Order: sequence, then structure tokens, then C-alpha cells
Amino acid sequence: LSIAITEMVNKTTSVEEDEGVCPIEDNANMEDYTGGEFNWDQELQGVILSSFYWGYVITHLPGGILAEKFGGKWTLSLGILSTAFFTLITPWAVGIGGSTALIIIRVLMGLGEGTTFPALSALLASWIPLKERSKLGSLVFGGGQVGTILGNLISGYLLHSFDGWSSVFYFFGGLGVVWFILFTLLCYSDPQSHPFISDKEKDFLQKELGALTRDKTLPPTPWRYILTSVPMIALVCAQIGHDWGFFIMVTDLPKYMSDVLRFSIKDNGLYSSLPYLVMWIVSLSTGVLSDWLISSGKMTITFGRKLFTTIASAGPAFFIVGASYAGCDRALVVALFTIAMGLMGTFYPGMKVNPLDLSPNYAGSLMAVTNGIGAITGIIAPYVVGIMTPNHSLEEWRIVFWISFAVFHVTNLAYVMWASGEVQPWNTPHLMNKSVESGDVNQDTFSEKEAPAAIKASH
Repeated sequence: LSIAITEMVNKTTSVEEDEGVCPIEDNANMEDYTGGEFNWDQELQGVILSSFYWGYVITHLPGGILAEKFGGKWTLSLGILSTAFFTLITPWAVGIGGSTALIIIRVLMGLGEGTTFPALSALLASWIPLKERSKLGSLVFGGGQVGTILGNLISGYLLHSFDGWSSVFYFFGGLGVVWFILFTLLCYSDPQSHPFISDKEKDFLQKELGALTRDKTLPPTPWRYILTSVPMIALVCAQIGHDWGFFIMVTDLPKYMSDVLRFSIKDNGLYSSLPYLVMWIVSLSTGVLSDWLISSGKMTITFGRKLFTTIASAGPAFFIVGASYAGCDRALVVALFTIAMGLMGTFYPGMKVNPLDLSPNYAGSLMAVTNGIGAITGIIAPYVVGIMTPNHSLEEWRIVFWISFAVFHVTNLAYVMWASGEVQPWNTPHLMNKSVESGDVNQDTFSEKEAPAAIKASH
């Protein structure tokens, strides 16, 4: 939608040489700058772009609980299937109800998509050994960047090649249905339920994880201890900082390139996808690097999570502000945004896999809390951008990027001070000295050397 909306909205009033935006190139095709049939102002566009996250926030917690109870396979696949369905009917809904219908559809899509990260965390906790979490966690979560890369590229191509904007929604909705069929045939919630896994791999995972099935005897999620845990609060802070910057880039970077830099729709799709390509490469490579540094004893899990999270906060903060001062030098602006998003890729071996460190047993619920609270910024950020950029000028956007600079640094400071990579005692509430209900629990964490043993004990 972030690409398609630039062609859905009528832009004929802004084709002239507006003050505060870049001039259109001399050899440009003016039809690329007229947009579509809807007269939606910047504030309404902000509401439309943020509406997905209204639903997205709501289903995080139920998604995490369902994934822990029934496994991640169906929690993930059915959620994405519903999102694919609502994507397919978007053109029909907008034709009937305009912006109101689009907002409703986006909320419903968010409800389906909200289970994704909690379900993924539950699957990763059931399948991935401790020493491979940074690498494989980055690979899985980095798939989102591949989606953004291909989404922007293909959307730009479809909008350039076909009349209207509906082809984008038909293509990706159909692709989601095909994914659902393949995923349900190939994926299983845990090694024990997988019919084709070899005995050798089962033995390896038994040794590394301590069990091949979810522990169905676990007590209810110890919410009081999770929500009052200092490392958990630090993790939420880091997630807020990451999501604020990330959602502004995902939802509004194509608008910035269209409204301020005046890229054509085809170029917009290309250059909007480039930062996420670099981000994906960085997330995978630093995931491997993080695992090596931790497994070789060169740094602790806690230090590694803090180091990579700091790189992913400070780097983007400086480079996106720098991009706002690069003016209309299109090549330099794209380069600075690309470096900024590339450095953000180190969030994945940093705070993104941290829920698996703190509590393998309740990783789905932890991801639900952190990602759910962080996703609230997905509601706020696009709306704030819409309000702050009524004239879509360079000066207005510069203020937006300075606000992001402050959010990145404040939230990262909290993470550096209080984060932990150690298994928390509430991971195994039934093994504490006293029950969770008694309220008398030692809050000391397991040491990182004891973490694998603690995980095995929990099963």
C-alpha cells in the first residue's frame, strides 16, 4: 500500500514547482506524476497507512498464547491466509466505500497479521538450538525485509506496466494464498510432530533443546513477573525505538521519494526497495557474526545483544537526519537512506532474538508483548508524519527525522542499561522455590553458562 497509495491519490495540484520540494527532471514522463482518482489529504493518508496497525496490535497477545498452546504452524498460517484474502478484495472494497472501506480492510488485515511474530517466536523456540539463534533468527525475521524488497520492486513495476493500481493487490493477495498452501504442507510446529525428520536430526535437537515437543504441563504464563521484569522492560523500550524508525521508513519512505524527491513510480519502487536489500544482507551476516562471537567466547550473549542493538539505533539515527540535509541530491539521499536501513539490520541479532534468550518457554508471549507494544508506533508514526507534512516539504520532513533521531537514542539508552541475555527465573515458574501464585520468587537470573541447562530443566 505504501507504494500503491502514491498512485491512488490525485497529485495534479502538486505537479507544479512547489516550494520546498525537488524539481521534476526534464526528461520525465508527466503522467507518472498525476496520481489517481482519490482526493485524500496528507492527514487522511496518514490514517490509512496507520490503520493496519490498529488491528495488528490487538492480536499479538492472543497469537502468542495460541502459538504456545497449540503450536506456531496454524497460528501463523491462518493469520496470513486471512490477510491474503483481505488483500484480494481491497480493490472491490475501495470501489464501493472509498477511504472508509480501505481503512476497515486494513484493520482486518492487521488482525490477521498480528499473530505472525509471536507464532514465529514459538516455532523458533521449538526448533533452533541456543548457539544458532542469532543466525537462524535473523534469517527468519529477515524474511520480512525480502518481502519489502520484492513488494516495493514488483509494485513499482506493476503500477508502471498496468493501468490503475488494483493489480498490486490481486498479485500479492494471490501470492499469499499460494504461500499458505505450501507452508501448511511443509511446516510443523515441533520436531516430534514432523513426519519426515530423520532420527539423527531428532537426536541432535533432543540434545540441544532438551525436548522435541512443547511442554504441555507448563503453568499459565506468569504475566506479573514478565511485565515487571527489568530486562523485559528494556526489551520493550528497544522495540519501540526500532519500530518508530522502521515504520516511518516502511510506510512513508515511498511517499518521501514521490512527493519530495519526485521519483517516477518505477524508480520509486526500485529505490524504496534498495535500503531493505542492504538491511537483509546485514541482518544475515551480523547474525552469523554474532553467533560466532558468542559461541567462541569472545563476548557474552548480553553484551552481544546490547552491541548490535546500539549499532542498529545510533547508525540509522544519524544517517536519516543526514539524508534530510542532502537536499535534492537524489543519489546521495538514496545512499544515506540505504546505509541507515542497512545498519538497522543489526537489530535482528540484537534485541529481535532477545525474547528467546529471556524465556524459551514463553517466547511467543514475550514477542507478543514487545512486538505488540512496539507496533503502537505503527499507529502513531504515519499519522504524525501526515500531520507534520501537510505541504510535503523538505523542511517539514527534516523535523520528522530529528524526532526519530531522539526516539532512537532514548530507547537505546534504556536497553543498554537494563537488557539481559540470560534465562529469567520466570521461564520455569514450576521449578521456583515457591509457586508463582505465592509471590515469593527469587528474581536472580540464570547465568549464561547455566542457560542451556536451565532450558533443558524447563522441559
